[in-house]
Amino acid sequence: MKKYVFGLVLFLILSFTTYNLNASNNIDPAVSLLKKYSKKYEKSSSDYVVVFDSTFVDVHSTGASVRTEYKLYKILTTDGATALHNIKYNYDPLTGKVKVLKARIIHKDFSIDTISSKEIYDYPQPAYMIYWGAREVMVNFGLLQVGDAIEIVIQRKGFSYALLAEDNDLAKFVPPMKGHFYDIVDFYNNHPIFKKVYTLMLDNNKEIQYQVYNGNLNSFKRFKDNKIIYNFSLENIKPFKREPNMVALSDVATKLIVTTTKSWKDKSLWFYKVNEDYGSFEYNNEIKKKVDEILKGAKDEEDSLWRLNHWVAHYVRYSGISMGKGEGYTLHKGTLTFKQRVGVCKDKAGMLITMLRAAGFESYPAMTMAGSRIENIPADQFNHCVTVVKSRRTGKYRLLDPTWVPYVREQWSSAEQQQQYLMGIPEGADLKTTPISPPEKHYFNIFNDAQLLNDGTLKGILTIQAEGQSDSRLRRTMNRKLLTGRKEFFYELFFNKYPQAKINDIKFQEPYDIDKNMQITIQYEIPNYTIISNKAIILKPLSTQITFDNRYLQYFMFVNTKMDKRKYPFRLGCSKQVNIKDKIKLPYGKKITNPLKLEKTDGSGANFDYNITMKKNSFELSSTLNLKKRIYDTNDYDSFKKAVNNFKKLTNYQFVVE
Repeated sequence: MKKYVFGLVLFLILSFTTYNLNASNNIDPAVSLLKKYSKKYEKSSSDYVVVFDSTFVDVHSTGASVRTEYKLYKILTTDGATALHNIKYNYDPLTGKVKVLKARIIHKDFSIDTISSKEIYDYPQPAYMIYWGAREVMVNFGLLQVGDAIEIVIQRKGFSYALLAEDNDLAKFVPPMKGHFYDIVDFYNNHPIFKKVYTLMLDNNKEIQYQVYNGNLNSFKRFKDNKIIYNFSLENIKPFKREPNMVALSDVATKLIVTTTKSWKDKSLWFYKVNEDYGSFEYNNEIKKKVDEILKGAKDEEDSLWRLNHWVAHYVRYSGISMGKGEGYTLHKGTLTFKQRVGVCKDKAGMLITMLRAAGFESYPAMTMAGSRIENIPADQFNHCVTVVKSRRTGKYRLLDPTWVPYVREQWSSAEQQQQYLMGIPEGADLKTTPISPPEKHYFNIFNDAQLLNDGTLKGILTIQAEGQSDSRLRRTMNRKLLTGRKEFFYELFFNKYPQAKINDIKFQEPYDIDKNMQITIQYEIPNYTIISNKAIILKPLSTQITFDNRYLQYFMFVNTKMDKRKYPFRLGCSKQVNIKDKIKLPYGKKITNPLKLEKTDGSGANFDYNITMKKNSFELSSTLNLKKRIYDTNDYDSFKKAVNNFKKLTNYQFVVE
């Protein structure tokens, strides 16, 4: 108790002394802060502002920590009052706990109401797909008015991510990498913050390394008794102005990362050892028998990897069920996952490692971050687990991901290209980045072979071919339909543009059969497709019309390319190649009277090629668009914009044939 009181007092001193608040005048510190910043929040156009945001972290020698978090909000609109009528904090009882120390409403006239314990609730957190027993603490402030302020102080005990047994004693919340601590502190928000403070207190024999990204912070370091105190702060934090399709906010906004781990190799070796010591990848006779069954008739190493990777992808259902002490960075034992046939990414990765070892391969786990960048400082910045296997032929490690390849023809999802990862291998490893996947591995082809009749009916065969991630998106779209309704998707593609269309026949690759890439052929008739006069034909090639209004299949068409420049990097789902070809036999035709002049473009982000010919009574068009990356730097934007805008012009253009 004494240690807690000391920590709270020190927190308050470090948080408030910079404001020259005079305790002897009996003015409440929160009221003083509100008065101090009254002119600032009166001018704000936000629904509410964060007047003060402070976190004090006391790190124990074991790496477990006690965090005291203070926030003071000022409500400026009715929407702000609605947004703040309750505040929620999530926690996992196996990793720590949350306690509300104080919650108050400070009214416009500075009268104060304290929230009673009856208005503080602790209940199971709503869950979907992952059921690890997480809980949620909610502070109910009730009906708030414009001009009110709310103040809340909470205490968190424990650590992040890995899960161990619950106990009220802080010693039971020792992190899996014992003695080590890390933190990632965001200095950005969707609402103004007048001041944010982060204070860290450690034993003076515990060294840390830290780095500030995408900005600058005020900082100082102090010594007190046998402790070292680090303090970081920033004032006048404005709401971050996002750009369309930009990378994760944490990649570009100001943040602080601190860690006691010295190198990625140390983290890699620990990750390797913690799972080997736990016996995560031990297999039994039942697993060995299944592996032999799966590999019966395998042609070579690649075929063997394919079979095992996709067996785990398809037959271990994604759902998180708490299985005890083996949670977090310790992967569940393969024998348990094989029995349950259910798990999250780390369980699927562990199951694949177990089966690979049963097949005689050398295989280990790796950690990565889906959705944002891992900075090159050895703090835990991971949310996803995958598998690495050493090739017998080359002796090099390669990545496999059974979580992201169900009904995907890849071994490693190219939606994870340009993504950092850390392998847990016996020799240790540094942080690595997955390579760019060439766009031609993810082609989407649309070929149209048709005839335009004298009455304006277009009759022909449309062929769609896809591979890689383009193939997987097409399959997922089809698999969302009932088995009897898959053809409806292709009807929709036509009817959205041409409600008068008639589909005579559809043939397509079975979506659940990934031995072959996806190919669809559609025989169609479209009455009144265009207008034919005695002198001219107005023509929009069908290959430029079908699928390009579908956001899921052709996501690049919905990227904002009207911006002159980009301040931040941006991203797509995957690199991609789009090929369109159209050949139409016409009732007549000598030349195109309004040729579309589009320059070939090429650059670091994308390239575009286009060709059109008019032979005797035959209109022929071809075009290729290459989108070269998943994540684009700002200097890629110019070539990306030119190529995509050219393609958009092509899909909107009406040719006139004389």
